[in-house]
Amino acid sequence: MTDDAYLFLLDDASAQLGVAPAAVGELACMETPAVRAWLAAQGSTPTSPHLRLLPPEERAAVPEGAERLPVPLSEEELVRLRHHLAPEPLARVEKELLAYRDSADGRDGLIGRALAAGVAPHRIVELTGVDPATVTAAASS
Repeated sequence: MTDDAYLFLLDDASAQLGVAPAAVGELACMETPAVRAWLAAQGSTPTSPHLRLLPPEERAAVPEGAERLPVPLSEEELVRLRHHLAPEPLARVEKELLAYRDSADGRDGLIGRALAAGVAPHRIVELTGVDPATVTAAASS
């Protein structure tokens, strides 16, 4: 497990902040008694349009005064969550980076495209599992 992500409730369901947990897929934390009790106490449900989720590095974006609950996510759940938060061009490249884990063909080209698209080097390492030095070398080429 990693640092805690945050479930929170928005007053305005149309706000473009965070990701609806249902969009990320099944999350183990949603089945825990703590989350179920928190949702019940808030008068909410796992499918509420007001319920959102942010990864640990985005916790400062949770609105001041919003009802929130820290929740642990697995590495795989965090990857899915971050993928949903990425803008579409980045999301497409990140999907390729995830697929790369199963193949070494075209590594340097893919890393170069990802860097050019604006994917952070640490995110490339996280998605592909390559050594950080490999990403650094590709960035300087």
